[in-house]
Amino acid sequence: MPTSTVENYLKAIWSLQGQREGDYLVPVGQVAEKIAVTPGTATTMMNQLLKKGLVAYTPRKGVRLSEAGRKAALLVLRRHRLVEAFLVEVMKLDWAEVHEDAEVLEHVISDRLLARMDEMLNHPTHDPHGAPIPNAEGELTPDGTAVLADCSAGDYTLQRVQEHPPSFLQWLAELGLMPGTGLTVTHRNLEAGTLTLKLPNRADPVQISLLAARSLLVVLP
Repeated sequence: MPTSTVENYLKAIWSLQGQREGDYLVPVGQVAEKIAVTPGTATTMMNQLLKKGLVAYTPRKGVRLSEAGRKAALLVLRRHRLVEAFLVEVMKLDWAEVHEDAEVLEHVISDRLLARMDEMLNHPTHDPHGAPIPNAEGELTPDGTAVLADCSAGDYTLQRVQEHPPSFLQWLAELGLMPGTGLTVTHRNLEAGTLTLKLPNRADPVQISLLAARSLLVVLP
């Protein structure tokens, strides 16, 4: 089983690599920044991951996950998102406060305990923030979302909130912008950098910044 340090690197590379396919390489400097280590430390780890067959790494160009590295990263992500779901649904913790706990528990929870948690939760497909949960084989099904900031006027359903500090998530909860909420985009003002929304629990329209809307992923209802 990979160490917690290796798992954190794999998760970081997966996040930075995103949905890009083919020969795209993530700059090692970006990996170092995301992990909060020096570029030299990250470079040393890239060579270790290369020896383990978890990445393809070209010095001074970048890194990408191998198939084995991608599966390992998604299995860590599965543990993280299932733990978040368990902490919210069973332990009744605030959805805004569970990320840091899950960051710790994802590295120590056993497969047997994880399977039991998955069973208790009735095999959820998404975590409390609306992010899809990889299956037990380390496979992730794309959910066909779009970034709210890029959407034109129309009706949508909030599917997912990207990772953010608890204060941002609490602000969304106060607005009533939770995963599964239907909303209507009534106006997109590029000059002012705002998006005007009609929400089901509010009589008056709500304005949010396009910057905030970049962290919200939606689907057509």
